[in-house]
Amino acid sequence: MEFAKRMDRFGKGVFSMLAQMKQRRLEEGNMIVDLSIGAPNIPPAPHILKVLSEECLIPENYIYAISDRKALLKAVSLWYRNRYGVELDPETEICSLLGSQEGLSHIAMTIADEGDRILVTDPCYPVFADGPSLAGASLYYMPQRKENHYIIDLKEIPEEVAMEAKLMVVSYPNNPTAVMAPDSFYQELIAFAKKYDIIVLHDNAYSELVFDGKTCGSFLRFPGAREVGVEFNSLSKTYGLAGARVGFCVGNREVVGRLKTLKSNMDYGMFLPIQKAAIAAITGDQSCVAETRAAYEKRRDLLCDGFNAIGWQIDKPEATMFVWAKIPDHFNDSLEFVTELFERTGVLVTPGSAFGPSGEGYVRMALVQDEEAIGKAVNAVKESGILDENGRCRTEQGGRG
Repeated sequence: MEFAKRMDRFGKGVFSMLAQMKQRRLEEGNMIVDLSIGAPNIPPAPHILKVLSEECLIPENYIYAISDRKALLKAVSLWYRNRYGVELDPETEICSLLGSQEGLSHIAMTIADEGDRILVTDPCYPVFADGPSLAGASLYYMPQRKENHYIIDLKEIPEEVAMEAKLMVVSYPNNPTAVMAPDSFYQELIAFAKKYDIIVLHDNAYSELVFDGKTCGSFLRFPGAREVGVEFNSLSKTYGLAGARVGFCVGNREVVGRLKTLKSNMDYGMFLPIQKAAIAAITGDQSCVAETRAAYEKRRDLLCDGFNAIGWQIDKPEATMFVWAKIPDHFNDSLEFVTELFERTGVLVTPGSAFGPSGEGYVRMALVQDEEAIGKAVNAVKESGILDENGRCRTEQGGRG
């Protein structure tokens, strides 16, 4: 058999490797605290579940949806007006996604041809790079450095690269670094995109998971943003609808229109009961959003305070459902640390190298376990001695338990 050369761009995903490690330990009957994948464990609010369950019992809802219902588009428009202060035309500036991942996988196909240059953050959520790679694009990584608060420095992008670029993918609050960007960054971003005629895709999946009393808006609220790009938003984390796969592409009507055309040739739309549940989520009682935010903030504090108390110095994230942490100095790379950490403690995290070249030396932890499990994780790491170089050496000499 012969297969497509484009698949040569993709290796075995790190999450598959982590899943295999987890399965082996489960079969051995050992404890696991899985902080590796950002799979929310906070379910949708009762009023959302009620709508979804009722709509699933209606036989007529099992037809092909084909396209977004007008009620859904109007609801998204109202949501953006009320939540972000952004006006959207329901007919031309909104397109549903079968989860943001689906949109991120496909949008580059509507913008870039084989070999075209696309700019992505480094480190980045893997599909930011995988989607353009699927389209055959050439990637240029924009470093997000700790000394710059993990914000892209647009001045570092070479002139020749900027002139070649067709699309740039950015995301704040950021996964995996968990930082927010100041307003000044978005103003610079829009000016940069206009100067070099680059389409901007801003992923805004975590705008509701912002802590310490801070708030976050939309990229589209800045003057000129709609002229240069679009924003992706998601109901996965905010409303607990991760498995239902609900996201939206909003903004520039030309970009939205091209994506709609592609999707009309690839899928038959979002399941109608899920469309109804999405409407209930974004137009109904929003107290569930505050409750979800508070739950993640409490988990953040418990995890970070716990690890800091035992000697693993970790900055508290400003936002998202993730913690970005530097590995102990006596480890050479992030995968080595993740593997040994799991073998010795049962605590599973994701190596920073999975998120691009600049992710090496870090790990990402997802706040997807309850407070009791987080406490167990901290205690297991403390008892293992893995954070102490001498403790690590003693364990290596005596064998791993």
